[in-house]
Amino acid sequence: MPPGALHQRVTAALANWRLDDAEQLLSGVDSEPSPYQAAEPDPVTPGSSDLGRAWADTLRAELLVRRLRIAGFTLVGEPVTTGGPESEREPALDLHAGVAELIDGNGTSGRGGDTDLRAESASRAALAIALVRSAKAAFDATDDDLQRAAGLARHARIELLSRRIDAAMDEAVEAASLLDPGLPPSRLLVDTLGTLAGVLADLELMPLALDFQRRAHEAARAAAADPTLLGRAGDDDVAGDAEVLVAVAATRLGELCAELGEGLLDDGLPETAVPHFAEARALAEEALQLLPPEAPGVVAAQIVHGWALVGLGEHAAATGPLRAAVRITSAADDRAQRAAAQLALGRTLRRQGDSAGADEHLASTLELATDHGLPRLRRAALRELCTLHAELDDAGRALPYLQAYLADELDRVDERRTRWVELFGRRKSLLETERAAGQLRRQAYEDPLTHLPNRRYAEARLDGLLAGGGVPALAVVDVDRFKSINDAIGHPGGDAVLRAVAELLIAGVRDTDEVCRWAGDEFVVLLPDTTAEQAERALERTRRKVAGYDWASLGLSTPVTISVGIASAARGDDRRTLFAAADGVLYDAKRSGRDRVVRLSGVTQKRAGGSALDVLFGGSAGPAPAGDDVVGAAGDDGFTPLVGEAVPRAATPADPPLGVDRPGEPILGPRPTPEPEPAPAAATEPAPAVRRAAVPEPEVVWATGRTTEQVLALVREARRGHPDRPALVLRAEAATLVALATEHDAYTTMDAAAGAAAVGPLPEPVGRVAVIGAGGADTSVAAEAAFVARVAGSEAVRHEDVAGSRARALLADPGRLADADCLVVVAGRDAALVATLGALTDVPVVAVPTSAGSPAGMGGLGALLTMLHSAAPGVSVVDVDNGWSAGVFAARVARRAAR
Repeated sequence: MPPGALHQRVTAALANWRLDDAEQLLSGVDSEPSPYQAAEPDPVTPGSSDLGRAWADTLRAELLVRRLRIAGFTLVGEPVTTGGPESEREPALDLHAGVAELIDGNGTSGRGGDTDLRAESASRAALAIALVRSAKAAFDATDDDLQRAAGLARHARIELLSRRIDAAMDEAVEAASLLDPGLPPSRLLVDTLGTLAGVLADLELMPLALDFQRRAHEAARAAAADPTLLGRAGDDDVAGDAEVLVAVAATRLGELCAELGEGLLDDGLPETAVPHFAEARALAEEALQLLPPEAPGVVAAQIVHGWALVGLGEHAAATGPLRAAVRITSAADDRAQRAAAQLALGRTLRRQGDSAGADEHLASTLELATDHGLPRLRRAALRELCTLHAELDDAGRALPYLQAYLADELDRVDERRTRWVELFGRRKSLLETERAAGQLRRQAYEDPLTHLPNRRYAEARLDGLLAGGGVPALAVVDVDRFKSINDAIGHPGGDAVLRAVAELLIAGVRDTDEVCRWAGDEFVVLLPDTTAEQAERALERTRRKVAGYDWASLGLSTPVTISVGIASAARGDDRRTLFAAADGVLYDAKRSGRDRVVRLSGVTQKRAGGSALDVLFGGSAGPAPAGDDVVGAAGDDGFTPLVGEAVPRAATPADPPLGVDRPGEPILGPRPTPEPEPAPAAATEPAPAVRRAAVPEPEVVWATGRTTEQVLALVREARRGHPDRPALVLRAEAATLVALATEHDAYTTMDAAAGAAAVGPLPEPVGRVAVIGAGGADTSVAAEAAFVARVAGSEAVRHEDVAGSRARALLADPGRLADADCLVVVAGRDAALVATLGALTDVPVVAVPTSAGSPAGMGGLGALLTMLHSAAPGVSVVDVDNGWSAGVFAARVARRAAR
């Protein structure tokens, strides 16, 4: 969506502080559907008018903020100049009064007097805030990430004009996180990347600004190679030319390169500065070759070219073009370009020895930059003027410039710049990780065919319901004779049947119930706080709807039917026993002829109506058998367990006969005869026992330094070689985790925070490992240790941000570590936490030093030495950042302790 001509003209007028011209142009901005005009606009596209209004509001807000800046106030009504005695400072504007002025309709009318001018400024500030909020809401509501990024970048520019650095940083970070490298080239992308680069340069993040402007230049070249990507521009719009787009991007990149080179020269690094000036000259020459002679961008390219020549020492060649650029920009009243041209000309005149000419142009640059909010040009002009008068031994004139320069430099000290760079990277990474984690969660918990939650979600949800003390009912639903359906109408038709069944199941349950696809043609329905009888009535209605559905529309000559088994949770049930109960009665329903709903009694957990399968799942509701044929029959308390306690005597068949739903019907097969007991073997020397691992430990694939394809290939090889154990992938990028989830679907367990995934069946957890992290940058190592411990066969529980006094608070709570068989303590800066926990608990401790923390930690060596020299007993130490070894060791200890 390339920028429209009107939008470009308004932007140019605002940049040059021709505010009356911008206001006149904005009077017609409502006529455009959007300031970014589409190549083939669709009049019925939803949201286009909202975006158009958002861009119009953004431009008007910037106009108001620039007027406020001239009046000496920021967007929120604070005075721009905050120095000096407090009694002499300008008081802040009354924004409440400004809102009242807007409501009365007198908000922006010019009136005389200082009081009226303040009231007018307050009204402008209130209106600007309202416009910014309205525009942000519209951009947040759109699904177009590029449009959102473009709006955020422009709002960051508005915040900079108001000197709200933190707000500008927040807007720039969010915009950067939305500009995915895979976005297709377009005019809007080039414009957004360039705007963001300018914001980052003003934030003194020059390396990041160069990166984004290089992307803008590359995107412009790619878009120019395919004119269809650029959309439509006006016939007389020079910016509509693809070559002009590339030239403008090259000019802006050259300007940043020249500015970086000038900074290196000022720092006394001329050899390091030369490559940047050379690149700036090459980019400016590229722009001059592409631009038509009368194009507006020619002057900007000439200024960059002259600036580069000055940096390379070719002063004579630079003087003529720079003087011409000053004349042109002065005549056109292009103040930003004029300030840049005069700065470059002043530099070359100073280095040529023309002190008077240099002083004139540099002083003019300082005035323009100060009046129009150009902080980088202002600082450069101050430094040049200070240097000029110092070379002339005129300390009286040099000192004020030096003082002003040092005052500006207080906002640019290295500590703050380093903190901003770190903050930018951290926030951008956090947003990208959240988006990747959301995508992982969707892929990990959603069935791609029916878009229902999958088996992994159902298991986790059922565990949560049971752990919370709920009494859910579980229905297991199976499509009858699904193989014959696939044979009749093919696999695509079978997929359509599954989707239709899924929709019918959803339509037949409450909003609080959840339908999940378990596997193949099998579904489960979770019904919180529901008895088996209530669930039976609901699923019976659904069964009838499925049988009466118009299956002929899908090419089937016979109706599709379902069989349903229902059980409700009983005392002591976990997920596996509850599912076993429901699955057992499902097969009872299928043996009884299919197309029916069978339940277990919600009171006794015995099959309603009784059947020959009661030898597995408990007797019927009738009287218990006489005698002692079944162990425990006399003491039955009405909660017959599903497995393990009602053990038959030797005379009782070990396997159940094939049964039916009704006790009066004959058995479908003979009862199996019990096998005779084997004769006792002769006493022999016992063979020596061979010790085997109780839990097969996972095959490990380290993703560090490997591509996604290489990791996938290694996982496939590990699964083929060891299908009985999971393949554990560690230190993986988000893209690799997404690829694993896509390829292996329900067989993949993952943790985005740990950068880890396990492909294959996880062992039943034995014992418990508590992973304690000091917090902050130690989180990823702690997450890795917890994930590995779970995959290695133990339950893992994490406790985050445990440092200082919070460690004693953790130990003081008896319920938090009472069941832990082993502790894993992950710490970098707070390595002494290991000694504290080791001294206050009798649980074995595995200590993991991390490389995070202060620079004096020497990449984790300090934490490692602190842990190794701890006097606390019962502590073992692994090497730096080794969550893998800690997790395996802790799981072994926990499994051993739980035997």
